[in-house]
Amino acid sequence: MGMQTLNDFTDVDHEQFMNQGYLRLGQVLSADELTALQRRIEDIMMGRVRYENMRLQEVGKKRTIGNKEATLSYRRIDDLEQDPLFLAYIQHPLFRQITRRYFGEDVSIFRAMFMNKPAQQGTILPWHQDVGVGWGVDNDPTVTVWAALDPATVENGCMQVVPGSHKRGVISKRHFPSKEQLAECAPPGSEIDIEAEAGEVILLNNLLLHRSGINPTGQSRRAFSIAYMDGASHSVRTGEGYPMIFGEGALVPR
Repeated sequence: MGMQTLNDFTDVDHEQFMNQGYLRLGQVLSADELTALQRRIEDIMMGRVRYENMRLQEVGKKRTIGNKEATLSYRRIDDLEQDPLFLAYIQHPLFRQITRRYFGEDVSIFRAMFMNKPAQQGTILPWHQDVGVGWGVDNDPTVTVWAALDPATVENGCMQVVPGSHKRGVISKRHFPSKEQLAECAPPGSEIDIEAEAGEVILLNNLLLHRSGINPTGQSRRAFSIAYMDGASHSVRTGEGYPMIFGEGALVPR
């Protein structure tokens, strides 16, 4: 597809990521891997592949445990580390390099989440950071790997970011900054569009301000997002840890 794909995460890549708050990793997914993940998420949505403890949410409805309806209109599916195809991708060697640099040997995930803006649907997601008191983690995740499962374009509501906004730290512990905070941190014209081809992967700092729009087109906009964090992280509500991806006790695709 003509884009550069990283095989190694170098010091130069690290510096660019730390400066901008995002980094294009390229076409990490091969055509066959992309097709496999696309088919698997469709199988999960339609109930052909089921996981008892997987959380799914349709547009405009509350989240459910397990597949309650066969539909391609699910807007969000969590807990995809339960699926061997998605887990193998989550444990990609490039992501091992990246997470080792920022967390060391033991790495867990806060979430492995499918997001969908179905054709002619979707909701506006206002400016926010992927941290906050509502997440209930004793050690906020700082690295997210986002992959486009469909083309992400301006027309179908692609993500927008404010480069460098992660350097401000946690702007609001309530996830969504106030109008006053946004006037300072995300003034009009500071944002850029993050368009992406299907299979393209982008590294994001969780503190980076981002938002996305609705999808008025006839093309769905599906994506898969993994929030990595220190393997020692725990829930402040339950004291429990999170799924281990690398290091001691890491999950194994089966």
